[in-house]
Amino acid sequence: MASGDLELVNLTKRYGETVAVDAIDLRVPAGTYCCLLGPSGCGKSSTLRMIAGHESVSNGDIVLGPSAITNLPPAARGTAMMFQSYALFPHLNIRDNVAFSLKMKGVAKAERLKKADEMLALVDMSQHGDRLPSQLSGGQQQRVALARAMITNPSILLLDEPLSALDPFLRIRMRAELKRFQRELGITFIHVTHSQEEAMALADTIIVMTNARIEQAGTPREVFNAPRTEFVARFMGGHNVVTDGDKRVAVRADRVKVAKLNGGSPARTAAISGIEYQGTIVQMTLASERDGELTASLPESGFYANPFSIGDAVSVSWAATDVHELAG
Repeated sequence: MASGDLELVNLTKRYGETVAVDAIDLRVPAGTYCCLLGPSGCGKSSTLRMIAGHESVSNGDIVLGPSAITNLPPAARGTAMMFQSYALFPHLNIRDNVAFSLKMKGVAKAERLKKADEMLALVDMSQHGDRLPSQLSGGQQQRVALARAMITNPSILLLDEPLSALDPFLRIRMRAELKRFQRELGITFIHVTHSQEEAMALADTIIVMTNARIEQAGTPREVFNAPRTEFVARFMGGHNVVTDGDKRVAVRADRVKVAKLNGGSPARTAAISGIEYQGTIVQMTLASERDGELTASLPESGFYANPFSIGDAVSVSWAATDVHELAG
């Protein structure tokens, strides 16, 4: 089985006249948790499916370790796919669901069931091996889908929005478990999501995509704190994009200082148009003639020590060191 870094070289996918993935280049080091992040239609799922072998490649190459796997069938690539729907067989019990791919490879029953039990133990589902999928919760079904994907001992696990069907509380719990599994197994995870929060919580590397191209790649902290373009700044959230002289810049919402207007001529003024309590912070929306809509995030304690009201006229400022210049 191939192992090592994954490299996409000039990878392109066309559907007729539509370009879904436009000549992207990407290197994912072995053992990395990588999230492909972007809005619907940006090309992230098509990229994942080409890596898996479920979509043909229009141009370019997919290289895993020393070998090109571009034209190999899915079962020969050293990858495994965990689908959004989990795709468990409803008529098979959990143990047989996990063992199914080994059955298709002709592995003897005793051996494949032993391996299935090892995988169920890994995801803490040993006690449910005789149940049907319909008898499990959504989180339990996800664990079974993960065990079934891992039983082939892949070099890369591909995850297509695996948390989207879960309720918010379970989603947070399960993303922690996914990260733990990835660290314990030491293999590459490539995870497609449209959730910025999910990507930042899970990824070693975030790949932000839009319009079939890679807009920026980096660690979660790099992508959030140093967005390369206006799109990344706006998509990642938590930033204001404004004009500063002749430059387009981003300023984090939590670095924006807001004060009640008491005379003087501050450089920036605004009116408070929205106040939203979010627990540890209070987020305010500001209507500015100069900059359009701005957002400021204040610590809860700071806001309630000197609260604002909708309609208040305020001055708006930030430190020069909190300005990040954008490339485009």
